[in-house]
Amino acid sequence: MKAHPAFGDSLIAGILLIFDMGFGVAGVDLGVSFSAFLAVTLLMLGPLPFRRYHPLGSSYLILAGAFLQLFTHGGYDGGMPVRMSDFALAIALYTLVAYTNRKTALIYVGWLLAGTLLWAIFQVGEIAAVFLVFLVLVIFGFSWAMGEFVGARRAYQREMEQRLLLLETERDQQAKIAVGEERSRIARELHDVVAHAVSVMIVHADGAAYTIRTKPEMAENAVRTIADTGRLALTEMRRLLGVLRSEDAETQWAPQPDARGVVELAENTRAAGVPVRLEITGDVDDLPVGVGLSIYRIVQEALTNIIKHAGAGTSALVRLARTPEELRLEVTDNGFGTPHDVVKVSGGNGLIGMRERAAVLGGEFEAGPNPGGGWRVRATFPLAA
Repeated sequence: MKAHPAFGDSLIAGILLIFDMGFGVAGVDLGVSFSAFLAVTLLMLGPLPFRRYHPLGSSYLILAGAFLQLFTHGGYDGGMPVRMSDFALAIALYTLVAYTNRKTALIYVGWLLAGTLLWAIFQVGEIAAVFLVFLVLVIFGFSWAMGEFVGARRAYQREMEQRLLLLETERDQQAKIAVGEERSRIARELHDVVAHAVSVMIVHADGAAYTIRTKPEMAENAVRTIADTGRLALTEMRRLLGVLRSEDAETQWAPQPDARGVVELAENTRAAGVPVRLEITGDVDDLPVGVGLSIYRIVQEALTNIIKHAGAGTSALVRLARTPEELRLEVTDNGFGTPHDVVKVSGGNGLIGMRERAAVLGGEFEAGPNPGGGWRVRATFPLAA
């Protein structure tokens, strides 16, 4: 019904038509024109299937049918004071209140009251007329109240949908901002690493200019060219990557941490009260600088999340396994946490940062609950040329 409202409205029109046919036969027997009866039926029941799509037009077609009924067979002696199709007027009023606005509905109510008054005049002398007028007014009042209720509910649903859409948009924007900030931080760290290496190259190149004595002039010029090129590249790199640096960021020229710092991270986590077991397979001392830094940061973020969210009595396991082709990292815990904590961890910026670190170096990253409980973080970095 909700997916196809016209079907439900057609069903209502069909039910009213079936009951109205019995009144029609009685009316024709009492002298009502069949053509007038058919025209009234089409005008009052025909627009019902389209009332949700065209509430104003369908309501006034129904009203036109009511006035046609009023002036053709609304006041003959011994006739029908009410037809079942007259309930279409109440449905039309409900539709205007629920789907348009109060001003439009009030104008329609004015026409309904005028028609009711004329119908009451036609029925002067009928004892039941007063009761029927009262009944009609009660039905119209009920239709107005139902329209107000449904209209308010529809407005509330629209507002909630708009709020949810706004929240989803805001969430997506926050995620994009977080990704941008994390990329900026990664770029700054990589910039510092490369800058340190280039600075060392410049120092050695300057020194070589004074130590090489074979063809000293050419060697000196070549080495000085290397030094000048290195300085120029360093300046250009600072200028290009400097746009990623926040205004309040401090320049750091100290070497960045690498995979060897994982041992210190494990010790600090143990000192914080979380037992950590560290398993390292293969040599991780000569990893590429970017990979070593990313390993350190991912383990740091994962252990921080364990301390914050895993709960009391939690232990953690950090595995580093190096092969000629790749380096595999896994951080797991057996904590329980709470659903709120899990959502917070999984939806926070920490996982976004870890995922970005792996993606920048062509690696893969995944995080999620362990089948047996706790949380698991995995990352793989390619090492082959």
